[in-house]
Amino acid sequence: MADPKEVKRLQELAFEMRKKLINLCGSYDGIVHIGGDLSMTDLLIGLYHHGMKVDPTDIKAPTRDRFLLSKGHGAVCMYIAMCLRGYFDYDEIVRTYGKLDSAYGMHPCKIQLPGVEASTGSLGQGLAIAVGLAFSARQKKESHRVFCMMGDGETCEGEVWEAANTAGSYKLGNLIGIVDRNKQLMTSLDGDYMHLEPYADKWRAFNWDVVELDGHDIGQIVDALDNLPPVTNEKPTVLIASTIKGKGVSFMERNVGWHAGALSNEDTQKALADIEADFVKVRSVAQ
Repeated sequence: MADPKEVKRLQELAFEMRKKLINLCGSYDGIVHIGGDLSMTDLLIGLYHHGMKVDPTDIKAPTRDRFLLSKGHGAVCMYIAMCLRGYFDYDEIVRTYGKLDSAYGMHPCKIQLPGVEASTGSLGQGLAIAVGLAFSARQKKESHRVFCMMGDGETCEGEVWEAANTAGSYKLGNLIGIVDRNKQLMTSLDGDYMHLEPYADKWRAFNWDVVELDGHDIGQIVDALDNLPPVTNEKPTVLIASTIKGKGVSFMERNVGWHAGALSNEDTQKALADIEADFVKVRSVAQ
């Protein structure tokens, strides 16, 4: 059972992260993939601030857990989660995001930004990279985990399932997949054209342990991370997190038009007010 004090701490961090996401989107002269950023906020807070073994003062520690953001268009969400952990300076992210030669690109680049494990953005490739890292760690008898965050839309890609089959076949228990299951693709809803259900059964068919959870319930996220099988487990694990694209902002939630966008000053203030109200609601339920 998740410690209530830890849940409260992480809820406050997730609230702070959503505010920072909105402020960046409102100040940036261009579009931000804000819908998917808001859907995975709670998951990234749970990972970087509770579940993963990482140290921002020693980013190359051999014993660190590895994290790959396969849905690379959500990079700004990862940057801010890492900034809140002490990796980066938020003001620098806002000042340079998306600019020529910036370390903080619209997709993460490990050459430009130390602390990023892989350059991603071509959807479907992240899990294959993670499988390689997990297989290497297993061969070297290393004890860290490899985490890979995917969007459910990108799991339409065949490479994802080839990688899933490989991970299950090689019994990579040190590999943890996380799916941001917001049931929205870039321009349509899951099921409009591509049909992913029965989703969890697909992973089980490739010999994965499956945990289904509410991706906005910090308590469930903490419990899932605290109860991961040991790295010696003979199955990889996937956390299928049910989420809402645009979570916390009334005019973005489940709105296909907000896969990516820009915020006016009025939009920014409305979004911040919505996030404040959503946080109050979350805290009242927790109490």
